[in-house]
Amino acid sequence: MKKIVARYKDGSLLKGETDDFSPDRETFRLHLLDGEVVIIEINDLKAIFFVKDHEGNKNRKDRYKDARPWSGKRVKVVFSDGEEIVGYTSHHSFEQQGFFMAPADLENNNDDIYVITSATRSIDF
Repeated sequence: MKKIVARYKDGSLLKGETDDFSPDRETFRLHLLDGEVVIIEINDLKAIFFVKDHEGNKNRKDRYKDARPWSGKRVKVVFSDGEEIVGYTSHHSFEQQGFFMAPADLENNNDDIYVITSATRSIDF
């Protein structure tokens, strides 16, 4: 099971774990922290954050000075709501519903991020 935070395009979020997420599918099961299981429609999301823990630290400011050349090209994603994330991706296609990126800050709570392309304003390499 992977710990995730599913962030919706409307700003809401759900925290839980999944064992069946695949970028090739349109839905996946999320086991919420209270034990309830819900079906998530991937296209309704902004991004899926694969996290180290569900608490995180909202006051922490990311540093974007860590080099991760083994993780692909450096990318800056600007979401439709204005949030910006900098990281690295080894594969991105505008024809797919999304792509994985690794955060540039190695101390970030996110291990990986699956960005939903339809929730972005710009993607710059």
